[in-house]
Amino acid sequence: MSEVRMPQLGETVVEGTITQWFKQVGDEVAEDEPLFEVSTDKVDSEVPSPMSGVLVEIVAAEGDTVEVGEVIAILSEDGAAAPSPLEAPPEPVATPEPAPAPEPESDSGPEPAPAPSPEPASSVSDGGSIVLSPVVRRLIAENGLDPSQIPGTGQGGRITRADVESHLSQRRAASASPAQSAPPPPPAGPATPSRTVGRDTMVPLSNIRRITGEHMVRSKTVSPHVLTAVEVDFEGVERVRQAHRQAFKAEHGFSLTYLPFIARAVCDAIHSYPHINASVGDGELVVHNYINLAIAVDLDFQGLLAPVVVDADRKRLVPIAEEVADLSRRARAKKLNADEISGGTFTITNPGQWGTMMQFPIINQPQVAILSTDGIRRRPVVVTAEDGSEAIAIHSVGVLALAWDHRAFDGAYVAAFLDHMRSIIETRDWDAEMS
Repeated sequence: MSEVRMPQLGETVVEGTITQWFKQVGDEVAEDEPLFEVSTDKVDSEVPSPMSGVLVEIVAAEGDTVEVGEVIAILSEDGAAAPSPLEAPPEPVATPEPAPAPEPESDSGPEPAPAPSPEPASSVSDGGSIVLSPVVRRLIAENGLDPSQIPGTGQGGRITRADVESHLSQRRAASASPAQSAPPPPPAGPATPSRTVGRDTMVPLSNIRRITGEHMVRSKTVSPHVLTAVEVDFEGVERVRQAHRQAFKAEHGFSLTYLPFIARAVCDAIHSYPHINASVGDGELVVHNYINLAIAVDLDFQGLLAPVVVDADRKRLVPIAEEVADLSRRARAKKLNADEISGGTFTITNPGQWGTMMQFPIINQPQVAILSTDGIRRRPVVVTAEDGSEAIAIHSVGVLALAWDHRAFDGAYVAAFLDHMRSIIETRDWDAEMS
């Protein structure tokens, strides 16, 4: 027998919620085959099986939140040995019933006394035929339910946690006064349904929403946040985007946005101002001599994820654009692995696609800075010719706003970094980057 434990899904992740089991008790599992899906504040990931064998026991049911390192399932390498624990897992029974119970009706057998009671609190099954996981068994006991009255939707009719919760909901609805009964709400996406109270709708926070909120509050508590912003003329970038727009999309399958240009400028500017790419340690600033660029991705307004372009400072514009597009696509499809959402040293968030003027983002701990790329619009600007004369022209202009940790450096350092970054964006030969 081998234990399957909750994996470490990111450097700061301490727990995960099991959202789906792809296998049921008794199923054969191949090594590296998807075994379950887990949700954290960082990512929803499919976790592969660490070995081949038979799934003997599911310790953590769907919906359970489990700390990293805890046992969540048991696998058997010997398929022939698996049926025994499935049929009768070792369970201490205080007063075993001597009489056989071939009929489902004989479900009386409470622990404290022989008085008729609908369910056994500590038994594994009714009549030995209904296999219950520990979590399901606990729910049934806590709510005084009869397992024979709960339809099982798991493999072979096994009762799942969702079956128990559905049964409880139906029982509560049936006990409500007919005069107070209301038409059921339309089916909604979240696992825990919303409810209406008066004229308000109470929407439960999802796991990613709840843990993200806790992480953001902790970041604001730890880091003294400051915002510094600069206005940038993107006209040189815009000319290159327009010149290569159609050919780029035809070749790569996605549009050439401003983001990879900004990412390249960030990497170059950090080489001149390395403390921007750092973490605050115990009485010291940990300056990273590599740039793992985290890019915040919106998950259909349900949460944010920041997959990482590893060693972004070693990559040119087009490879960065390809990697960002790939990571974003797989983030929304829940196809990222833990390594792809950890290890970031600097983060870019991109609300500018919705035309924002300026956003004050919250630092992604343990980093010391996060850059917001806001909306870029056509505006009249003053341009200076080589002879010093000035004129009015229409250019693409936007704001770059940096939220930073005042423990790491002061405002002058940040202002110099942003000014250098602005100079890179406005003066670089971006056409050369496209080759």
